Amino acid sequence: MTDRSETGKAAPAQSAAGDGPPDGLAGARRHWSAFAIILGLTVSVLDSSIANVALPTIAQDLKAQPAASIWVLNAYQIALAALLLPLAALGEVIGYRRIAQAGLAVFTLASLACGLADSLAMLTAARVLQGIGAAGIISVTSALVRFTYPHRMLGRAMGVNAVVVSMSAAMGPTIASGLLSIGDWRLLFLVNVPVGIVATAVSVFSLPATPRTARPLNLIGALLCAATFGLAITGLQSFAHGGEGLALGLVQLGAAIAAGIALARRERGRPHPIVPLDLLRVRLFALSAAAAMGTFVAQMMAYVALPFELHQLGYSAVETGLLLTPWPLAIAVAAPLAGRLADRYPPGLLSAVGCGVFFTGLFALGTLPANHGIGDIVWRMALCGIGFGFSQTPNNRAMVACAPRERSGAAGGAIGTVRVLGQGIGAAGAALAFHTAAPEIGARAAVLTAAGFALAAMGVSLLRGKERPALASDVGKDANSEAGA
Repeated sequence: MTDRSETGKAAPAQSAAGDGPPDGLAGARRHWSAFAIILGLTVSVLDSSIANVALPTIAQDLKAQPAASIWVLNAYQIALAALLLPLAALGEVIGYRRIAQAGLAVFTLASLACGLADSLAMLTAARVLQGIGAAGIISVTSALVRFTYPHRMLGRAMGVNAVVVSMSAAMGPTIASGLLSIGDWRLLFLVNVPVGIVATAVSVFSLPATPRTARPLNLIGALLCAATFGLAITGLQSFAHGGEGLALGLVQLGAAIAAGIALARRERGRPHPIVPLDLLRVRLFALSAAAAMGTFVAQMMAYVALPFELHQLGYSAVETGLLLTPWPLAIAVAAPLAGRLADRYPPGLLSAVGCGVFFTGLFALGTLPANHGIGDIVWRMALCGIGFGFSQTPNNRAMVACAPRERSGAAGGAIGTVRVLGQGIGAAGAALAFHTAAPEIGARAAVLTAAGFALAAMGVSLLRGKERPALASDVGKDANSEAGA
């Protein structure tokens, strides 16, 4: 197959490591491209959790049943999970820049529709569109980062992305509370509109043009992929609600497995499968994805359980929010540092160190003594953030660097899918702990289970040893030279 740039011109042949001009964008354009990527990533991740706080108000204002209002959250997550891999594959065909720009435009317009919605049905439909736009943004983020930065800076760039994702996810409820203090729930969505307009405008002149792979669109594969991951997330959410939801969740998860088997059979042997089976056959890629999955399960399980545990210990909602803050702040410090080190040292060893620290922090939280002080909680939260941030960036860098340049979209889509699935499993696991354990120990049991996942992720990371992704596939001519942009 022939690789072409987004302008239709033939893409330049990849050079051997050390030959040819530096890869990535140069000067101010690199910074503008990074700015557009970060803006889009921030709003798309924020919107997965920012509406949680306002659900009671939304239900009351739109005269909807509280149970039905949960679709304001579910609609976004399902659309996001279902389309990450199909849109990443489409980016390889038509160009990552086009997917990102379309995603930003759809997300911005959908945010406006959310803010103007006058019924739960309209708001839910707008949230589906928001999820589609977010999938367009997130699915190609890692690929665009790869073409924005030179290889020697890839680790630190992935570190910045890890900070953006982690901070946006963790600070969503806090930001929502601040916005609700000055306006109603519609402001949560309308605030995205000016941000989206700016990000879209900047993306037009800054995002890099990338090589394209000439191949027909795989519509049946895309539909099977959407069914597999959409049903998986729906099933996990149903499972997490317990009661009658357990049976429904099992049915949905069974349907997801059936769709997944059909998808695997169809995609097996294809040179560019939608689910990156070709990349999963690369040992370092598969182990990095497995380690990342374990850490995301652990993170979300702890995020769900810790507020309940702190409430049982007698802390107010405001105090709980403040006590959770050291976690994302520590990520902001650890992830960039890990990114710089990942440009020089084996990702498996770095990730294993991070997972070990993460396990230590979670285990310490799960065994918090009764006579603890505020400082005892703070250092444990900070330790969790340091460990998570230090483990995640090397994993992401390894997954991107393992993939050939023409499969950068598939690698980026896999990173996003691993995160969404891991978080879904973590939330369901925490809910299951609440249902099966005694009320007074359910939250603590979930935190200790999360520690177990972090420990398992450390073991997987150690299996990689000192293996590092090859550099030769990532050093070539600057993609923007093809576009004249």
